[in-house]
Amino acid sequence: MDVACLRGLSFSSPIPHFPRPPSRLRRCSRRSPLLACQADTLIAGSRKERSSRAVKVDKGADTLDLQSWLVREGLPPCKVVLNERPSHDGKVRPIHYIAASEDLQAGDVAFSVPNSLVVTLERVLGNETVAELLTTNKLSELACLALYLMYEKKQGKESFWYPFIRELDRQRGRGQLAVESPLLWSETELAYLDGSPTRDEVREREEGIRREYDELDTVWFMAGSLFKQYPYDIPTVAFPFEIFKQAFVAVQSCVVHLQKVSLARRFALVPLGPPLLAYKSNCKAMLTAVDDAVQLVVDRPYKAGESIVVWCGPQPNSRLLINYGFVDEDNPHDRISIEISLNTEDPQYQEKRLVAQRNGKLAVQVFNVYVGREKEAVLDMLPFLRLGYVSDHAEMQSVISSQGPICPVSPCMERAVLDQLLGYFEARLAGYPTTLCEDEAMLADGNLDPKKHVALRLLRSEKKMLSACCDATVQLIDQLPDHTVSPCPAPFAPQFN
Repeated sequence: MDVACLRGLSFSSPIPHFPRPPSRLRRCSRRSPLLACQADTLIAGSRKERSSRAVKVDKGADTLDLQSWLVREGLPPCKVVLNERPSHDGKVRPIHYIAASEDLQAGDVAFSVPNSLVVTLERVLGNETVAELLTTNKLSELACLALYLMYEKKQGKESFWYPFIRELDRQRGRGQLAVESPLLWSETELAYLDGSPTRDEVREREEGIRREYDELDTVWFMAGSLFKQYPYDIPTVAFPFEIFKQAFVAVQSCVVHLQKVSLARRFALVPLGPPLLAYKSNCKAMLTAVDDAVQLVVDRPYKAGESIVVWCGPQPNSRLLINYGFVDEDNPHDRISIEISLNTEDPQYQEKRLVAQRNGKLAVQVFNVYVGREKEAVLDMLPFLRLGYVSDHAEMQSVISSQGPICPVSPCMERAVLDQLLGYFEARLAGYPTTLCEDEAMLADGNLDPKKHVALRLLRSEKKMLSACCDATVQLIDQLPDHTVSPCPAPFAPQFN
């Protein structure tokens, strides 16, 4: 199935019928102590709830917008409204976003969504013990929530959650830049990320989603109270992997991590939450669980009509792109990672490993380079690199007996260490198909493909940090007292991975 044709939860696309599995796989063959969970414990999907609300859903849900549906189902008066902004692609419907319906001041409650309108594993599975068991074994909360929404999607307008699901379908897993996560990009589009470690991270995330998919039937067999109501096949028969991946990405883009709640409630789908709310890295406002609701208290003043933002957590831009499809150029948490390892062929490897551990480092150490703090990161790497360059046995014994990360530093060793570090930064920059100047020129093009645009913004942020690391290293080289000294030979120098 063509991934380019499948977006978000693919709610507008019919789900193909697949033959029913052999009788030994049917739900009547389940034998699990967890079947004691009763179907009427489910708030979102119980038979009791369906019978009491079915008439309302059939008569009006298909004509109500999300906010009107929420108000009908008990949403208290709020100070927000759903607006829309055009999509980059004229063939795609505009995306919605949450805006202030009136002037707001910092500390105002923008909205408060009752728990009866919030989807959590505790509500989906009807039993907190089952929810914790599933998510601490092989399946994540996101996989369970995605599976639940896929089955609810098949209920169509009979689902209590139909207006919410329809809104997720409209958003199609797009972030505030109207771009999907790279997990849904084509191979050609993924080439926009060439040179960046993010491309490999996308592959690793997709492999993780595949592993989750392979374990989906575990939920179906264990959580009998949930799936008794669905006259469909087991998950891996009812849903192809591509459908599940899109549902997973859609849930990933809108799930909220609640604090100070039970494990089964920590990940929640809030109808007025992301992706309708815009994420901002330097924002302090968060969706929080209070009493019987999830509410948003704004951290800044807003004029009526302004888009409301919430904090997305301390995530680098690479993760923001994979999770939500956007890059925040004002992100104070942006970073790149550099992995350096001691040479395992070094005869003094074990001694060096112990010295590294004594100073809070591992034999294979990841150094994070944060934006604006590149020189600090370079200085943090130097003691580890110097340790790797120690070759004389007597010097090594001196290091072992000393306190702290102090290594004998000769002029030739320091030059070798700095040369290796500078060479690494320059090699990483050379690994990108374009230069920083070329990226700036392309970003100035107003007609640039949206996915290429957001990819270039990510690459530009990475290159700026690497360039700053180069500059900091060159400054250290310029400060060496004698530039005629040649770098020391280092047969067992540390390795950049």
